[in-house]
Amino acid sequence: MRVALVAGEASGDLLGAGLIREIRARVPAATFEGVAGPAMQAEGCERIEEAEALAVMGLIEPLREIPRLLRLRRELIDRWRQSPPDVFVGIDAPDFNFGLEKALKAAGIPVVHYVGPSIWAWRAGRIRTVQKAVNRVLCILPFEKPIYDEHGVDAVFVGHPKADSLGGAVDTEVARAKFDLTGHRVVAVLPGSRSNEVKRLGPIFAVAAAQLAAGDENLRFVTPAATPKLRPVIEQQLVDAGIRDRFRIVDGDSVAAISAADVVLLASGTAALEAALLAKPIVAAYKVSEVSARLFQLLRLIKTPYFTLPNLLTDEALVPELIQWAVTPDAVAKEVAALLGDDERRAMISREFAKLRTTLALDADQRAAEAVIELAS
Repeated sequence: MRVALVAGEASGDLLGAGLIREIRARVPAATFEGVAGPAMQAEGCERIEEAEALAVMGLIEPLREIPRLLRLRRELIDRWRQSPPDVFVGIDAPDFNFGLEKALKAAGIPVVHYVGPSIWAWRAGRIRTVQKAVNRVLCILPFEKPIYDEHGVDAVFVGHPKADSLGGAVDTEVARAKFDLTGHRVVAVLPGSRSNEVKRLGPIFAVAAAQLAAGDENLRFVTPAATPKLRPVIEQQLVDAGIRDRFRIVDGDSVAAISAADVVLLASGTAALEAALLAKPIVAAYKVSEVSARLFQLLRLIKTPYFTLPNLLTDEALVPELIQWAVTPDAVAKEVAALLGDDERRAMISREFAKLRTTLALDADQRAAEAVIELAS
């Protein structure tokens, strides 16, 4: 069996790696090729292009990348039309993958899209694109499958891979000892995995941390730098805010950093679910460019009251969300301080978040692999 894949960004690369591993466990002779990050390549996927090549966000920011992305998509279509794989799997990256998937499906290649686009949140009209572009959608959130079922799209809820790898008891003290933070109250600060996110949110988070530290001598911070190139950017932001001496900066290891925390301050995204699965109280911020924000507002593209997945998965919204113009150092510091000062609420939030794993931990890699193999057969 020959499988073609296109993954976008680090999260898609990890999903792809798990999928490849489980397909090979069932079909040892299977081969894999496509747009892949280091995790997929380590599992034996032949790299045509790096997954990071698709890491663009917002409405305006991707415009400069359009010629390059269109050229890459044309090359992939030509390659797989001339030598068709048994199945194609597009992993996330819907703006890139849907055009590719539509062309491959029209060529008779079975198409799976892994991670349904968030049509429940914005651009609901994409459901029509999904209908035309794919044979099957693999959903990682429980409320997505009924939406696709309603529109006649073959959808399989596989669960969330993060829930399979995280959850259960977290030893906060062991994590703190790892970072030499024993005896301190700790805030984990995750300003994002993309350069633009870190540039927008990092300085705000750093000033907020300085405000929090000024009122609590025992408070410390830990920040996992998502990539090596982001570390010096974060370092300089902390120096500029005069708070570098209170921070531990680590390379990756976000799970340990979150585990060490009383409260997690983060850029809204995958990290929010990661923190919730580790049963940690969260303050989330979301900020794009001014032009993108105005367009989102003008076109009324957002259809959901919340940005963070934990708020969409729990009965009560438990994550304070600061969006765009509301993301200021004062507002961030206020929300974090409120959680630090309320032991009872933090404990309640942790109990509620601990329940999420039961809903989401379904052996996603295995279920996804079975769904792909079935379609390819």
